[in-house]
Amino acid sequence: MLGVAALITAGSIFTAPAATAGETTFRPVRTCADLVRTYDLPGAVTHVKTATVVPATATEPENCDVRGYVEPAVQFQLRLPTKTYAGRYLQFGCGGFCGSVTTPPFADCGLPHGGDVAVAATDDGHVGTTPNVFDDGKWAENNQAARDDFAFRAPHVVSKASKRLITAFYGAPPRNSYFSGCSDGGREALLLAQRYPHDFDGIVAGAPAGYWDPLLGVYQTWLAKVNTGADGKPILTADKLPALHAAALSSCDKADGLGDGAIDDPRTCRFDPATLACPAGTDNAGCLTAAQVEATKKIYAPPTDERGRKLYPGGQTVGSELSWYGWTIPAPEFGGVSAAYGLADNYLRYMAYPIGTPHSSVDKFTFTAREFDRLTPEGIRSNAMSTDLREFRRAGGKLVIWHGWADQAIPAAGTLDYYQRLTRVNGGLAATQGWARLFMVPGLYHCATGDKLTEYDPLKELVSWVERGNAPDRTIATGRDADGKVFRTRPVFPYPLQAKYDGTGSVDDAANFVPVPPSRPSQDLVNWAGNGLYDKAGPVAP
Repeated sequence: MLGVAALITAGSIFTAPAATAGETTFRPVRTCADLVRTYDLPGAVTHVKTATVVPATATEPENCDVRGYVEPAVQFQLRLPTKTYAGRYLQFGCGGFCGSVTTPPFADCGLPHGGDVAVAATDDGHVGTTPNVFDDGKWAENNQAARDDFAFRAPHVVSKASKRLITAFYGAPPRNSYFSGCSDGGREALLLAQRYPHDFDGIVAGAPAGYWDPLLGVYQTWLAKVNTGADGKPILTADKLPALHAAALSSCDKADGLGDGAIDDPRTCRFDPATLACPAGTDNAGCLTAAQVEATKKIYAPPTDERGRKLYPGGQTVGSELSWYGWTIPAPEFGGVSAAYGLADNYLRYMAYPIGTPHSSVDKFTFTAREFDRLTPEGIRSNAMSTDLREFRRAGGKLVIWHGWADQAIPAAGTLDYYQRLTRVNGGLAATQGWARLFMVPGLYHCATGDKLTEYDPLKELVSWVERGNAPDRTIATGRDADGKVFRTRPVFPYPLQAKYDGTGSVDDAANFVPVPPSRPSQDLVNWAGNGLYDKAGPVAP
């Protein structure tokens, strides 16, 4: 959505030429600077520190840039278009441990003009030492308020504050409210649907970190430990990944009937990394040593406890190998550690356990039922695992969940497990798809990038679903090269439907694929140590 606008002075709401039939735009009823004050909202006292008119650019509309905080320390940025606002509010989620406010972009809602949507983002209630993935987490060590803001409060109170400011600026609350996030932002998305079902009309939950404490405390620790040798060095190294990935593709690419350099559904693959074992006495980039074969098998597998019970629903998928560098395999540009280690160690040291109780670390953690259970008391504050979304459904809410099949950070198995549980308690798949749909993107890594498909965003389809009743039956994933040129598009259909090549035209063109059911019904529900977590309700902020 591209847009340019001039400053609109105070006036009344008016109907302007519509971007699409029935569109209404709103003129501000006060100046931008008038928003600077304190708003005494119940449970969310809001202080606006600055509100500044930002001139239009070639890609963004003129807007009132609002910055402030919700007590005690939830910082936010809200951008209010001064000319083309059409009654929509969009709030973005935050990634990693957050800790900083990322300027929210004016998103593409599927309309031809720019700035039709007011956008906001937050730091989730704390300033990180090094924000996001490598934040040291010390902000949470002895600060329960900061923990709670991050765990369950910040996205909710920012939605309250933003809607109050929108009402003050335009003279009316937003007509429709949306939330979109990936990773921790995906966790926030599910949490909002579960605990604050009236905050948003439509929610996009991408690669959701909903199983928060098992994911951070157990799974990331598993990734860090299974690839670390007795000498403290990585067992599987980056130079082995191309050959490993090539072998995986050779084994599984054509399982869907199409050799296109991608694995559409890794569950159909039975790849054994031992087929890449080095001959005795050799070691080169084209093969795996015995130790590397075993480490790779463990990376593909979920963590288990002393009795062999799964401590997380899944492991890395076949086809994701090229994404392991940096996440599972340490990278110099990340300080010589892996992202998995950084997340897990800081979580276990500063956030995972109630304040005043013994904490742990990656080096100390053991994969036992006792250690799994020790994470639960604090973890349920952050987890977004409840399948009770009855109030969200009754309120007319629409939920789009999506996940990349090759996600190196959050295994897709957890999202599939959650969605099957959701359908089971909501009348089955057909009934659930009336308000909540899942989309699985082949070959996509964590939130973005990939080998063949590199980006996916179903926001436009969500808006159409909420406002026009058009349930998303087809979405599009895109592959771009380093220069930004599109080299592949592929349709992504509501799960469990899959995309099948129709036999005509390019395999890189989404127009040449049709939806088909899977060859056999899948069993996505996983029996694991977290079976009892789905009905443990977390706290709710006023």
